[in-house]
Amino acid sequence: MKPGDNLILVGMMGAGKTTVGRLLARRLKRRFLDSDQEVERRCGVRIPVIFDIEGEAGFRARESRVIAELSGLEEIVLATGGGAVLAERNRRRLAARGRVIYLHARPAHLWLRVRHDRNRPLLATPDPQKRLEELYAERDPLYREVADIVLDTGKQSAQSLCRDLLACLDAPCGLST
Repeated sequence: MKPGDNLILVGMMGAGKTTVGRLLARRLKRRFLDSDQEVERRCGVRIPVIFDIEGEAGFRARESRVIAELSGLEEIVLATGGGAVLAERNRRRLAARGRVIYLHARPAHLWLRVRHDRNRPLLATPDPQKRLEELYAERDPLYREVADIVLDTGKQSAQSLCRDLLACLDAPCGLST
């Protein structure tokens, strides 16, 4: 890994981007940033409130501005929101500004992690598990398109994922799926 390289985590809600990102930043002595948390900080409200007031389009516009700014920094670990890859300009920006790591998890595992979380406006539907599967089907190809490394999260602990990821950063590894 070269000095100045950013590490950018993408993946579905519940994949562990924030948790793994914090551990990775700590191990590499880098600043950790989370685009969703930054949007909330700037707005002063949680993401579901932004969705209620501005809709998904309003949130995505805010998200794109934050990603443009944060990804322009150097030597950071950035966790992006699950939908950050929906906009082509975000995908191009992320790919150009760092090494992109897709934390991949199957919908069944994701559902176990997020089923009780009420801070997920896209899952506020009559059938949230089906909606999660639809989001996965739409987004998985986009994550893979932008990713330099694909790491299957499975049932590993965050610490184990961080160790595996650190091993991949300086040498080719077989973690891509």
